[in-house]
Amino acid sequence: MKPTLKKTPMPEQEPQHRVKNFFEVALGYSEEQAVTEAKRCLQCPAHPCVSGCPVGIDIPGFIKKIKERDFKESARILKKYNNLPAICGRVCPQEVQCEERCVVGKIPGSEPVAIGRLERFVADWEADNVKERTVDPTVPKGKKVAVVGSGPAGLTAAADLAKMGYSVDVFETLHKPGGVLVYGIPEFRLPKSIVEREVKYVESLSVKIHLNTPVGKSISVDELLKDYDAIFIGVGAGTPKFMKIPGTNLNGVYSANEFLTRVNLMKAYLFPEYDTPVKKGNNIVVVGGGNVAMDAARSALRLGAKSVVVVYRRTEQEMPARREEYLHAVEEGIRFRWLTQPLRYIGDEKGKVIGVECISMELGEPDESGRRRPIPIEDSRFVIEADMVIEAIGTDANRFLLSQFKGLSLNKYGYIVVDSETYATTLRKVFAGGDIVTGAATVIEAMGAGKKAAFWIDRFLSGEYDPWR
Repeated sequence: MKPTLKKTPMPEQEPQHRVKNFFEVALGYSEEQAVTEAKRCLQCPAHPCVSGCPVGIDIPGFIKKIKERDFKESARILKKYNNLPAICGRVCPQEVQCEERCVVGKIPGSEPVAIGRLERFVADWEADNVKERTVDPTVPKGKKVAVVGSGPAGLTAAADLAKMGYSVDVFETLHKPGGVLVYGIPEFRLPKSIVEREVKYVESLSVKIHLNTPVGKSISVDELLKDYDAIFIGVGAGTPKFMKIPGTNLNGVYSANEFLTRVNLMKAYLFPEYDTPVKKGNNIVVVGGGNVAMDAARSALRLGAKSVVVVYRRTEQEMPARREEYLHAVEEGIRFRWLTQPLRYIGDEKGKVIGVECISMELGEPDESGRRRPIPIEDSRFVIEADMVIEAIGTDANRFLLSQFKGLSLNKYGYIVVDSETYATTLRKVFAGGDIVTGAATVIEAMGAGKKAAFWIDRFLSGEYDPWR
């Protein structure tokens, strides 16, 4: 039987309604929609989709159980591989990972199976219908592991190590666990109640999460090295980058990190219910073409901006943002200026930004990223009116924290150097993974690093393999 060519549509809030609220845009599949979509899976024996998943989920297995309406068993299969399925089902770029390799998607005129949507459905179904989720008991190994950072890499490593029988303590600087999941991704893409739910699952494995506990200040690295048998660093890369062009210090120029942290973690969108001030501009320019730029632009629109323009120095084809997020932004009325590079920010006599002077670009030969290099076009300068600018051009490592780990090697960008297979650092019994190793990447890639690092930490602590010999 041939599969239906197109994916089962995802119910969504209509654009004219969702731009006025921070509720989730995608509404999720019903049971019938999920079963209909699961029937599109061919259950092919080679299952290439699995090889596209950084955490190696048994994708045909969990989808088969949806088709059979055994949602509880489907959830059990998912949780065997993925500790945060409700999060991955919402924010991971399945279109360039598991779904890209789906055999159904190779059929002319067809779309791949909606693996991410099905993952979300199963995770949400379990939360709504399985009140007592049992955790398989493990035999305590009698050893302790410290995890620094409670983002996707840290939570995954902590959960997997706890399942293996280790005593795990997670140290988090902020007042809420989740890392980028709580400070970076907006409510309309990832409700914070979902993050809290997934974190509670990790804690149910006997993982202890210590909040408001910055390593290097509240607890020293020497204490961790003395008290724990192994350490995993998964602190992400949360230090904002700026282009450092003239006018950067004007009032109204922000990093996406600060803007999104205020909106997401500190609930500024609920002001005055939450006492967090945030700048609400009328004419906003967002610089960048990634998912963070989309998140900032769409959040600014929901805060009441009259106009939001995203400027990007390449074209739509080179833009790294997820296609779905870009299309949602277009539906919501956000405008895009391609091949556009800011040169300076223009201020008034009071030091407030009033405009962005830009130059038009053209694409030359590919650079080290594989994308064509943008080249300025002479005599093509122009000004975009703006009373607020948000730069979303990437992040850097937290150099203060890393400086506390004496003997830890960093690369030229300030990220931790690790063994590519074991995730071992140059400092004995210290492992690392996620954005603090790779630079800003995806949630699922960070989770994959946490999972692989946990495997090698277990091998190290069990005496099977010593990466430092």
